[in-house]
Amino acid sequence: METLEEIKIQHFIQWLEANKAELRGCKIKHCGPNKGFGLFSSSQQQSDQNSRILLVVPLDLSITPMSVLQDPSLGLKCRAMFEQGEVDDRFLMILFLTVERLRKNSLWKPYIDMLPVTFGNPLWFSEDEIMELKGTTLYKATQMQKKKLEHLYEEKVKDLVMEILDGELESEVRYEDFLWANSIFWTRALNIPFPHSYVFPKTLEEENGSVPLDAEGGTLEISPPSMNENGSHGCELASEAGENTVNSAQGESVWVEGLIPGIDFCNHVIKSATTWEVASLGSTTGVPASMYLLSAGQGTIQNEEEICISYGNKGNEELLYLYGFVINDNPDDYLMVHYPVEALHSVPFADSKTQLLEVQKGEMRCLLPRNLLDRGFFSESSLQDEDNVQHRVCSFSWSGQRKIPIYQDKLVFPEEFLTTLRTIAMNEEELFKVSSLLEELVGNEEEKQPSDSEVRAAVWEVCGDSGALQLLVDLLQTR
Repeated sequence: METLEEIKIQHFIQWLEANKAELRGCKIKHCGPNKGFGLFSSSQQQSDQNSRILLVVPLDLSITPMSVLQDPSLGLKCRAMFEQGEVDDRFLMILFLTVERLRKNSLWKPYIDMLPVTFGNPLWFSEDEIMELKGTTLYKATQMQKKKLEHLYEEKVKDLVMEILDGELESEVRYEDFLWANSIFWTRALNIPFPHSYVFPKTLEEENGSVPLDAEGGTLEISPPSMNENGSHGCELASEAGENTVNSAQGESVWVEGLIPGIDFCNHVIKSATTWEVASLGSTTGVPASMYLLSAGQGTIQNEEEICISYGNKGNEELLYLYGFVINDNPDDYLMVHYPVEALHSVPFADSKTQLLEVQKGEMRCLLPRNLLDRGFFSESSLQDEDNVQHRVCSFSWSGQRKIPIYQDKLVFPEEFLTTLRTIAMNEEELFKVSSLLEELVGNEEEKQPSDSEVRAAVWEVCGDSGALQLLVDLLQTR
């Protein structure tokens, strides 16, 4: 008797094949209650490229901002919000997943049934589990993201889903449905180099349709998805792309975030023997405008071996925040050291120091690979050549009264971060001296403003590193 998981796999494979996807050298298996479904090799890979192609999925089967804007039920409403700047492209895909999960007889049901229903990332933690994160940057990031998602659900998602699914809802819209869709996107989305002609077809007649499953097509006039500050977290799954990846009919690609059913079943491994590529013309796969998984080397994947890809060089905090897992002895793990913005408001002369930081382009945080700290504050890099050292002396001190210490070129902490710490650590007398130096520099030219390097030089000449390093020690002890 077939298990529920086997029935789901069977329906999903039928759905893939109906949408012209091809499982060539792999099969789908259930990996267990905590890992869901994964891809496994169905035979030992040979040396020629065609035999090393594991899975081919047409781009028409992808979930992207373009496909959502062309969706018959969501397109018009989403296009209006998108054009008015009310939502971004990621919101479109998360809304689409929310709607299709709740829709009766969704054409995407075989795919959605294969997706996990719970996640291990902190957004799904209990209150007690979240408290275990207190004192880390992950704790604050989780709290902020939860508030943002709850506000977005109440303000935009809830009523919009009810309106779109009028008469189709089998149950009430819940915040958990939106949270689920958000987690699906962040754990499975890829940054994909679509052929330019696919994203921006010349005419409606030339367009083959960007939406699968009998949806109506249409021309688009949108820009490639923007990458905000968190964009480096979820969607950096980069391919060691081949020629087809970067060459379209118009000689360029448009990078778009999206979900590719089937390929998104690959779990993470640090060093992957598998890569993915985009074939614009189909000369490699025989399937135009498609994405495919490719075994990267001869005999690297054995029969029944799980097919994994690399999610990128991510530390454990980032892996936990996005995907809900960590890696023992992660070589890409890093330490984040930051000075909280809210703490800056309470330091003496906060307004003046904030202005100085803005001019200097100081950074409030830095990310360091943990192995850089194996030798303490200092790296193994050698001193720079004499010309560069002399140049840095000039950039730090125009009077030459304070020389750059010999440790400066070996310190592992970025100069932009140390600049911030020097400024924050200044006392009243030092702040007055910095102001005096800058006034002397500007002279009677009222419209002249000191440059960022000149302000840094003034702060360095007055303060040196004593206060900054003490503040750094305090931050590391707190961390």
